Amino acid sequence: MANFQSFRKAYGALKDSTKVGLAKVNSDYKDLDIAIVKATNHVEGPPKERHVRKIFWATSVTRPRMDVAYCIHALWKRLSKTKNWIVALKALIVIHRTLREGDPTFRVEIINYSCHGRILHISNFKDDSSPLAWDCSAWVRTYALFLEERLECFRILKYDIETEGLTKSSPGESKAHSRTRLLGCDELLNQLPALQQLLYRLVCCRPEGAAYSNFLIPYALALILKESFKIYCAINEGIIKLVDMFFDMSRHDAAKAFNIYKRAGQQAVNLAEFYEYCKGLELARNFHFPTLRQPPPSFLTTMEEYIKEAPETSSMTNRLEYRETDELPQKEEDEEPTQPPEEEKEPEKVEEEEEEEGELIKLEEEDEETKTEEETNAPPLIWTEDDLLGLNEINPKGAEIEERNAMALAIIPPGGNPSTSAGSGWDLILGSNTSGWELALVTTPSNNTRPPVETKLAGGFDMLLLDSLYEDESARRQIQLQNAGYGPDTWYRPNH
Repeated sequence: MANFQSFRKAYGALKDSTKVGLAKVNSDYKDLDIAIVKATNHVEGPPKERHVRKIFWATSVTRPRMDVAYCIHALWKRLSKTKNWIVALKALIVIHRTLREGDPTFRVEIINYSCHGRILHISNFKDDSSPLAWDCSAWVRTYALFLEERLECFRILKYDIETEGLTKSSPGESKAHSRTRLLGCDELLNQLPALQQLLYRLVCCRPEGAAYSNFLIPYALALILKESFKIYCAINEGIIKLVDMFFDMSRHDAAKAFNIYKRAGQQAVNLAEFYEYCKGLELARNFHFPTLRQPPPSFLTTMEEYIKEAPETSSMTNRLEYRETDELPQKEEDEEPTQPPEEEKEPEKVEEEEEEEGELIKLEEEDEETKTEEETNAPPLIWTEDDLLGLNEINPKGAEIEERNAMALAIIPPGGNPSTSAGSGWDLILGSNTSGWELALVTTPSNNTRPPVETKLAGGFDMLLLDSLYEDESARRQIQLQNAGYGPDTWYRPNH
């Protein structure tokens, strides 16, 4: 067994040296590739600081984004292709330290890179070369899940919980608080579950079996413990803010807050047990573990009673509506223009102005009376749907002309005496100085006493209708021939 382990170490050292030599010859980023290979070599020990610092420099804000993307790709390639738990764990340590201590551009680029594929997804990773490797492989997979959840939490919160400093809610306060203390209700209900899920992944990073006594795993566990303090502080202060707003929430939001509060009590117990477990490790000498306090469980019954009687809508929105409606009339009263004070006038001028105003009022009343009389005496104008253009309206001038020219439209029956029937009407129309032939044209009856010829044919047709149809057809045929080029102008004319 010892010979096999020594052979694996020699084989791992040979692979590392070979990759370093290839990076010196073929790589465009040889310095970065060499630093990544040496930081994640097969030696069972933490990555050397000088190699990690080169990776920090390659992913800094001064470097192009292409260099940062290449570094992430190289780390992912190193992590996905290895079958050795030491190389995989050291690659995860380098990524974790770069997230904590590196430039924020690395976090942004690694999230963009993870959109194309899960860079830290190594759920199928295993190293079964020895019992130690088997136990350490299980912890490496758990560590990768924690880092993946850390990226997801950063995506939801839009800030890194470790690098975010404490802030003061007001300038007068001496005690600083986490950022969650300043959030609103909706933001708390969205961010607290993400923080609780991150704390769950952290508590699961408990080394078991042979991994407990290994030297390399406590080095990575120390990085996790540093982050646990701020994560718990952010959750605790978010719970305090959530409890303050609980009795103003709607039923749906109150149910979410109840589940968050209940889970926070359970996680406080699990985190206390995790701290007790880590106190047995050597790394516990450098840490001061905080004393955790559970939320009072008696408050859960009060929350359940409120959820049963909670309104469908939040009372916070109702308060805002009431405030807006109360402020509206006050604004209207404030916006009323202030009239300037009237100047004091002399009594004589006041009497003269009052007399002039009285005369003007009398004149206006007389004008209104005359207008009302004209409107009452005027004929009513009746508009109907059939007479929208006023065609049936009677014009008095037209009526006079029709009365004068009434005899012009007279019809003389056959056999009647035109002189007696027309009488003096024609004299009025033609005048007294008319000659005899003019009267004869009007008064003499026609000698044509033949009955009109009936031109109707069978089927209701008559000759006029048939003639018109024939003429239309011939005209249409002629037009068609002309359009086709067979008109009289296109005929062939021989040269004489």
